[in-house]
Amino acid sequence: MVGTIPFKGQVLNQLAQFWFDHTRAIAPNHMVSVPDPNVMIARECEPLPVELVMRAYLTGVTSTSIWKAYEAGARTFCGHALPDGMRKNQPLPRPILTPSTKAAKGDHDVSVSREELLAMGRISPELFDRAAEIAAALFAAGQRHAASRGLILADTKYEIGVDRTRPAGDQLVVIDEIHTPDSSRYWYADDYEARLARGEEPRSLDKEYVRRWLANDARWSGDGPPPVMPDDVRVEAARRYIASYELVTGQPFVPDTRDPVPRIAAALDAA
Repeated sequence: MVGTIPFKGQVLNQLAQFWFDHTRAIAPNHMVSVPDPNVMIARECEPLPVELVMRAYLTGVTSTSIWKAYEAGARTFCGHALPDGMRKNQPLPRPILTPSTKAAKGDHDVSVSREELLAMGRISPELFDRAAEIAAALFAAGQRHAASRGLILADTKYEIGVDRTRPAGDQLVVIDEIHTPDSSRYWYADDYEARLARGEEPRSLDKEYVRRWLANDARWSGDGPPPVMPDDVRVEAARRYIASYELVTGQPFVPDTRDPVPRIAAALDAA
């Protein structure tokens, strides 16, 4: 384990609650209630065997990122043609969906095209295309809200599941979480253009800070045991998570510092 980040669970859970409420009119989700800052009660769903990754910028630091593929000379990514002459962190011609397989524990997910995914036989064309429509609509809504808060939602991933309790033909629902710093890349909009022109990384609000520390300072590529995160990195990561909550929601983050075990037990008993 790399290390813990203070209040990360509370931030992610409450941000997911905000976004599930905010996007309910676009797509149903599995959230039932949030009885505690760390707890969400949700309907049980059958996850689709694919992650739906929406990207609007040529960016990333991991070996599986669209930027690393482009930097290595690829001009097609998950079936999407990419123009020559692009720079890192530049907007793509349009937002694209880059599906990812769900790897077994310990393995890496693999980005694939729609055609490659369907050829694997993991999902039907009809089910995939409906899930893709949901992902595109959610991403557009997320980008609009982020822009209204002075942020850029550069990319994100969605988990979609099947809720068998819903009417036939309307059983796809958003599950897991949505638009949190763990699944989404947020940049500050005010100085994005200036930093891009200087070849600097955008100011980010997401876990890209931790990824960059792992890649640049700790020299860890994702293989082998991870390094231990020092306290100053943990605290800075926590500050960014809290800032993301406050910027996205427009509300102050109020941490619950009570002992979590009895607090959560009491909340679940009362739910």
